[in-house]
Amino acid sequence: MNKLSMRLVAMNFLEFAVWGAYLTSMGNYLAGAGFAESIWLFYAMQGVVSIFMPALMGMVADRWVPAQRLLGLCHLLSGCFMLGAGLYGMGAAPELGVLLGLYSVSVAFFMPTIALTNSVAFNALTRAGLDTVKAFPPIRVFGTVGFICSMWAVDICGMQGGSSQFVVSGALGLSLAAYAQTLPSCPVNKDRSGALTQALGLDAFRLFRQRRMAVFFIFSMLLGVSLQITNGYANPYITSFREVEEYAGTFGARHANILISLSQISETCCILLIPYCLKRFGIKRVMMIAMLAWMLRFGLFGAGDPGPGVWMFVLSCIVYGVAFDFFNISGALFVDENTDESIRSSAQGLFMLMTNGLGATLGTWIAGRVINHFVYASADVAPMEALAGWRTSWYIFAAYSLVVLVLFVFLFKEKK
Repeated sequence: MNKLSMRLVAMNFLEFAVWGAYLTSMGNYLAGAGFAESIWLFYAMQGVVSIFMPALMGMVADRWVPAQRLLGLCHLLSGCFMLGAGLYGMGAAPELGVLLGLYSVSVAFFMPTIALTNSVAFNALTRAGLDTVKAFPPIRVFGTVGFICSMWAVDICGMQGGSSQFVVSGALGLSLAAYAQTLPSCPVNKDRSGALTQALGLDAFRLFRQRRMAVFFIFSMLLGVSLQITNGYANPYITSFREVEEYAGTFGARHANILISLSQISETCCILLIPYCLKRFGIKRVMMIAMLAWMLRFGLFGAGDPGPGVWMFVLSCIVYGVAFDFFNISGALFVDENTDESIRSSAQGLFMLMTNGLGATLGTWIAGRVINHFVYASADVAPMEALAGWRTSWYIFAAYSLVVLVLFVFLFKEKK
């Protein structure tokens, strides 16, 4: 691995370590702090800000501020507000409104950085004369490694039930804010003449004029519905098995974050399969495989337990690597290969808008409604009854993934 690759590896490691510090364990903290019915709201907020912030920051990166500079500025602001949320949460009785406000501003500046890191990496690799489909996945895999490392650190240090996980995330974000200033410079389009859509950097939305790209973005949104469901609710679900005597002492029930991290470990392997699979099967079949994997992810989660059925949890985590990578990473590469360099950052922002924005917002809202109805409808519900509600919820999500798969098979036409 050359010097350029090592620099991009460090960027991806820190980028996803920031997210991994709280993404899978935040639901556990919120449930323990008395905000169980508002878990969906925190995860939906990531989607709400992703509707406009990645696209907006993509425009700025394409036309005014080099992507690596903007990446650092976003992490500086995000890190400061996340530190504030963590410190505020350590108080005696944090209020939902204040905590949500600090968290919301933080994720508003964090979510665009995922697309910005892609832009920085794609630009640097292209300028070095490298094939992004081959060169990017081995670099991106270290982002998942960073995610796993921060997940494990939060779990082992006993922070998955407290707001100190936000402090860890904020500190990592400030580190990346400084490091981003040393990354390879990205070009900006200095020609600010032309139509209003060009001046605002909205050219990426013209991709919807192409039927194939329009259908791809619509199904990206529908698949994005699944993105944050297990991130928000897997930890509270697995941890709830502690209330059942049969499972109270199992490793999974006591260390949900470590068990869930098998999903990210699977990611590190599946990312390396992407170059071969894209070239061998094409984007349509790769996306179909991802949709099938999402169905299995939810179905196995509903059927498993941390005792004799733990193998279903493990298998669910293994297929998650396929579900996430074959959709998220392959999708970003597909968008990069099918857009002009002048709108590349905006196009990545548009992909983020459809997946982590509209899709994830809709998904977390629906998931919250479903789980609040079947699990949190009553404060004094019996543990076994609550588990039955959890299982019903996972099966509903699995059925949704199957419907999306069937529709995609008939509606998306791949270029020969």
